[in-house]
Amino acid sequence: MIKKYIKRGKYLKKIKPFIDKEIIKVVVGQRRVGKSYLLFQIMDLIEKKNSKANIVYINKEQFEFDEITDHKTLIEYIYKNTLKTKKNYVFIDEIQDIKHFEKALRSLNATGKYDIYCTGSNANLLSGELATYLSGRYVEIQVHSLDYQEFLKFHKLKDDKTAFEKYITFGGLPYLRHLKLDQEIVFDYLQNIYNTILLKDVVSRYKIRNVSFLKNLSRYVADNVGALVSAKKISDFLISQKIKISPNVVLDYLSYLENTFLIYKVPRLDVKGRKIFEINEKYYFEDLGLRNAIAGYRTGDVNKFLENLVYKHLIGRGYEVFVGQLGKKEIDFVAEKNNERLYVQVAYKIHKNNTKREFGNLLEIPDNFRKIVVSDDSYIGHNTYKGIEHLHIKDFLLEK
Repeated sequence: MIKKYIKRGKYLKKIKPFIDKEIIKVVVGQRRVGKSYLLFQIMDLIEKKNSKANIVYINKEQFEFDEITDHKTLIEYIYKNTLKTKKNYVFIDEIQDIKHFEKALRSLNATGKYDIYCTGSNANLLSGELATYLSGRYVEIQVHSLDYQEFLKFHKLKDDKTAFEKYITFGGLPYLRHLKLDQEIVFDYLQNIYNTILLKDVVSRYKIRNVSFLKNLSRYVADNVGALVSAKKISDFLISQKIKISPNVVLDYLSYLENTFLIYKVPRLDVKGRKIFEINEKYYFEDLGLRNAIAGYRTGDVNKFLENLVYKHLIGRGYEVFVGQLGKKEIDFVAEKNNERLYVQVAYKIHKNNTKREFGNLLEIPDNFRKIVVSDDSYIGHNTYKGIEHLHIKDFLLEK
């Protein structure tokens, strides 16, 4: 595949150990985060390793593959393009648009003749179907929009205040490197991406009739990033606006938005008792630019932006993330990975005479795991307060 791209090294590193292994590689993520170009990068890696490799490529977003509609037509196409004298590699982009795709993957994988890679933009469909039909025979790699370090690289920017403001305003969808970073231009592009996600990945797939409510719900979540949200709270708000929608319908619609990777639900965790609460979660966006295209960019929302960035950075590093509950106090994020914990409190500015929430809440946690306060104060270096680290938001986002 001859395509110009900037390498996404951290994802290639995750995939490399599985190349030429009889395990299906499934790349998932929101639309336009760079899944297709990651496939091109994998193809190039394979062709450098094996110049005689036979690559079979299918992209369900291109009209020439419209005839591939189900597992039977998928298998027929792949068999037709298989070369018996060469190693065959199959790449399928946006596989969720093929009916019963999991049956085809299971059949192809069982032959031992194919090294299979596919991408998808629906979390529930992929995880559900693959877990049922391919348990233990696939690995899932989630791709995110550009992190801050990648953003600087893609846009050839130096790490400074101006670059960071561009990042929190426009977000990290890779294609933005081809556009002038102007609000009118970028938000017009992002609004089109948002409409595609809503109409193709939600309305069409789930046969949604109340499109107006779906858009209003998206706007509500965008306005309440980092706030405790419940289906009942949303339902009550809608009733106050003379819109009657039951909490169950709200929950369904929220799950549809989650399945597209547009938003993430973050449950609350009792820090001491390890109990996960079933109500009052927080929601964050995959991409801040899309959030801003939905709700508008306002400097008064900067604290929401910082929380969203911290959450995205944590999941990008492989953490499972919760909102911490410590009695009546809140810890912004409790992140867990490999039996280790990380506690993070986020603030826009920290006033010298008022450090109680940011540092005080962390000081009450009775363990020795790493604890960090992240803020956007003037450059603070890497300071500590009673053993708790204090990092500037940019330094935190540049940590690997």
